[in-house]
Amino acid sequence: MVQSVRSRTVLTLYTTADDIQCHRARLVLAAKGVSYERVLVDPAKPPEDLIDLNPYASTPTLIDRDLTLFDTAVVCEYLDERYPHPPLMPIDPQSRARLRVAAVRIEKDWLPEVDTIRAGGRPVEAARKRLREQLLSTLPLFKASKFFLNPEMSLADCLVAPVIWRLPWLGVDLGREGKPIIDYGERLFHSQGFARSMTDQEKVMRQLHEQE
Repeated sequence: MVQSVRSRTVLTLYTTADDIQCHRARLVLAAKGVSYERVLVDPAKPPEDLIDLNPYASTPTLIDRDLTLFDTAVVCEYLDERYPHPPLMPIDPQSRARLRVAAVRIEKDWLPEVDTIRAGGRPVEAARKRLREQLLSTLPLFKASKFFLNPEMSLADCLVAPVIWRLPWLGVDLGREGKPIIDYGERLFHSQGFARSMTDQEKVMRQLHEQE
């Protein structure tokens, strides 16, 4: 089965249905307008071919002919270089480094709080409060430019936007103070690329919230 995956001429992305890091990779692919085969994975029961291809059986995992890539940042930067138009990273090294550091901060500060909220239980409210505070502390970055730390859409937006999309579903309300962040999200959510990037499970996240 692994051989059949490697022999495909189209990109293959192993992805879970509602994970932020997987959504990040799918958003990069959508921004590039690249056709690919999407293989949905149950994290509790990863398929045998994924286990053979990736020693961690993690998602997202990208297959490009005989190349197998995992770790979300590696996948996203490869796609940006493999399909250079439109570019999703600035040209100058300082700006590129600044965006990479911002992505690391989000992964270390925001995403663990998202995981805690999703796990449920007593720590949820404290995690919601911490995530809200962390987001509001970045308000100057959302006010400074049309996109996150950059005048054009970048790889950083491909991580930030999936987090903002999930806020109502996670029960995180930024209030009036957070309007610049909400406005930023709405600009991206109405793009065709963002719509293409989502799974059915992600599409209903806001619908379920609005029905409550």
